[in-house]
Amino acid sequence: MSKFQKALDRLKSKPRDFTWRELQAIMSHFGYQELRGGGSRRKFMNPKTRISVSLHEPHPKPILKMYVIELIIEHLKEEGLL
Repeated sequence: MSKFQKALDRLKSKPRDFTWRELQAIMSHFGYQELRGGGSRRKFMNPKTRISVSLHEPHPKPILKMYVIELIIEHLKEEGLL
């Protein structure tokens, strides 16, 4: 099993310790680019489809909130990536 597939399986299991860095790797694998807004605002945009998802980068700890994990899973399902 590839490192990417392990990270994706981990995301789908909705762990309470999923990190921002893991999310960045998954989104990058699917072709999304991270765009920085003001403060901790971030947007992952797919340049081919022009579809994006907006989030706040967690701080000071890099652990994602559960609602963010659920939002990402739903977004990837809608885009046919999961």
